[in-house]
Amino acid sequence: MTELKVYNFMGIRKYAVVFSAILLSVSAWSLYTQGLELGLDFSGGTQIEVGYEQPANVSELREKLATAGFDSPVVVHFGSETDVLIRLQGEPDQTLAEQIVEVLKSDGQQIELRRVDYVGPQIGEELREDGGLGMLTALAVVMLYVAIRFQLKFSVAAVLALVHDVIITLGIFSLARFEFDLTVLAAVLAVVGYSLNDTIVVSDRIRENFRKIRKATAIEVINESLSQTLWRTINTSVTTLLVLLALFFIGGELIHNFAIALMIGVGVGTYSSMYVAATVMLALNVDREDLLEHVEGELVDDLP
Repeated sequence: MTELKVYNFMGIRKYAVVFSAILLSVSAWSLYTQGLELGLDFSGGTQIEVGYEQPANVSELREKLATAGFDSPVVVHFGSETDVLIRLQGEPDQTLAEQIVEVLKSDGQQIELRRVDYVGPQIGEELREDGGLGMLTALAVVMLYVAIRFQLKFSVAAVLALVHDVIITLGIFSLARFEFDLTVLAAVLAVVGYSLNDTIVVSDRIRENFRKIRKATAIEVINESLSQTLWRTINTSVTTLLVLLALFFIGGELIHNFAIALMIGVGVGTYSSMYVAATVMLALNVDREDLLEHVEGELVDDLP
């Protein structure tokens, strides 16, 4: 059996702190100054589904609607290439669907109006509030679970790593002006779960190694734990990214931003589970005694 090569991950933790600080600062600045490019789900507007007899060119349709005076129309395939979904932000207008159909029929094509949905600004505001509340609830539950499963210092490290991932993912969407809708919100929540899973695996190995390697320093224990989980982390991340790349390229425009959010989150989450969470643990001076139970003035090893 080959001996495990232990990498000095924590040797560059100061550079990782600077790197994370830069990413967080830029993301926070962008979110504060220009916010997110909210989609119809959050801002309100009209969504129209139409059907063509022949495959439709969404780029041409988008240009045609923009030329006709419709502001920033979103035109994507919905299901097949003959089904088209059109989204327009702003106050819902009952006559908007008829106007759009008239513009699209101007070149003589036969079009079937299949569905019209209206999202009012009040509903969009409620969705924003519910989404934010759901995010905060998820982080609170995570902190409670990790505190019970491991220890408070592990819990603080895990939650700070998750906050790090969420802020950077949202910041990239803000900087790039990608549309943020309910599918992206779902992707961000999935990022929380993915990043947490990685952090739990690493934390479990750190706890186990604190028991096995009794005379090692916290840095040595964390380096060995990260080295032991390195290939598992890489394999999981790569296979997940392969699936997301397939979704991005052949899944259709409707889920492009969903796939982008998850790809960003997987990359940032992999990094944070290895550096952010472990660095926070060291900053909190985690050691073997934190994982022992005090019974009548003595430390008792409660590790399984």
